[in-house]
Amino acid sequence: MLEELGISLGTALIILIAMYFIVKWAVRNAIEESSSEISKAVKKGMEKYYKENTSEEEQ
Repeated sequence: MLEELGISLGTALIILIAMYFIVKWAVRNAIEESSSEISKAVKKGMEKYYKENTSEEEQ
């Protein structure tokens, strides 16, 4: 199969390893950049949840 593509097994392995680290790096950076936004959204959701539950318990 690799011969049809014109690459050897070693080249394919190197390409796959490089792609793994590139995707890993990109995902890690995306999570780090958006972590503050995610934590703000979670905090707002928790506050809304607590407000809804405390108002139902008081009734």
